[in-house]
Amino acid sequence: MPKPFSDPIWQRPKTVSAFQPQPAVGAVDVVIVGGGIMGLSTALHAARQGRTVQVLEAGVIGEGASGLNGGQVIPGLKYDPEWLVEHFGKERGEALVNFAASTADAVFDLIRDENLAVPLTRNGWIQAAHTETALTAAANRDRQWRARGADVELLSQAEIAAMTGAKGYLGGWLDRRAGVVDPLAYTLELARVTAAAGAGIAPGQKVVKLRKDAGLWRVLTESGLEVRAKAVVLATNAYTDGLLPGLARTIVPLHSFQIATAPLPADIGAGILPGGQAVSDSRRILVYYRRSADGRLVLGGRGRMALPSSAADWAHLERALIRLYPALAGIAIEKRWFGRVAMTPDHLPHIHEPEKGLLAVAGCQGRGVGLMSALGKRMAGYLASGDARQLPFPLSPIRPIPFHAFRQVGVAATIAWYRMLDALER
Repeated sequence: MPKPFSDPIWQRPKTVSAFQPQPAVGAVDVVIVGGGIMGLSTALHAARQGRTVQVLEAGVIGEGASGLNGGQVIPGLKYDPEWLVEHFGKERGEALVNFAASTADAVFDLIRDENLAVPLTRNGWIQAAHTETALTAAANRDRQWRARGADVELLSQAEIAAMTGAKGYLGGWLDRRAGVVDPLAYTLELARVTAAAGAGIAPGQKVVKLRKDAGLWRVLTESGLEVRAKAVVLATNAYTDGLLPGLARTIVPLHSFQIATAPLPADIGAGILPGGQAVSDSRRILVYYRRSADGRLVLGGRGRMALPSSAADWAHLERALIRLYPALAGIAIEKRWFGRVAMTPDHLPHIHEPEKGLLAVAGCQGRGVGLMSALGKRMAGYLASGDARQLPFPLSPIRPIPFHAFRQVGVAATIAWYRMLDALER
């Protein structure tokens, strides 16, 4: 099968990283399956607690969604605080609100405290409203977070035009707790400090079988390696396969496509996101965008369900770019790439423990940089204590989505329908 067309903007450093892959060992306290942000964060905090940890990654560190995403570090969840309290009850709901508020801090504090070499800007994230309905929702969100002391602000039409330079927005919402990072640099640096903390990290080790024997989990890889562990954490998210029966059918993996322009000329770039904020808009099939450290505009959104094969597969994003910024019509698109995002039917991350010592996390909902960084620390706390109060989300049984095999077809049709409705709302 030919390799899909993909040329990401995020590049591995030319200098040799301090992180070097290590051969896996035979027996540890914890095996982490998946070397993305979730797996590495869990491994780092577990190792810092004195546990022996082995990360097994099927591919290369950073080649999955953790290193390919847009690098937006956004606190919160898809739901607002009042919904979370109503849905989960006052005690757990308030705890979950506090956790959601902390997810961006988890990233930026780690970068600062560990002195990670990660390009970043922390000037906030804008949720841009293109309809009156979206603006009303933004005002409601602003009220709820402001009541909890968050550094947020409702933006007028003039204010959002000045902050984004984009056309077509009626207003929006600014969350100053957010920011942007180079996601590949962050993932690689997270791997480096995780290895320095004593965790083993072995790329190229695809796990193909799990079984429990005499109180220990035996983890077998495709290459024939076997690692024994007291506990196993599956952190494969959108790349989940059939390793744990039913788990892959609890999520819908979607493709998130992105493009990056050539570095913008100074006269054009000066009016586009001058404050360095990230933006996500309110459309049904949203687009999200930011400036890169070298002055490009990076824009992403949902792509086709099939693997891309040519530059034409990103044409819908190029049209969105020009709709927002007509002055960019003559600027070359130099990079095109894609990654996977895992969505759950209720738009919340799920934590499963089908057997004692076997944990799985699924569903980053497109906010994985902050969410999975913060959740990894909580997972490590649960592994150490067994106290479910360490977890922000309740443990839930694995519930496969009915008719999952047809869900992708339905999602593709829904995306096409929503894209048409969005076009009518221009």
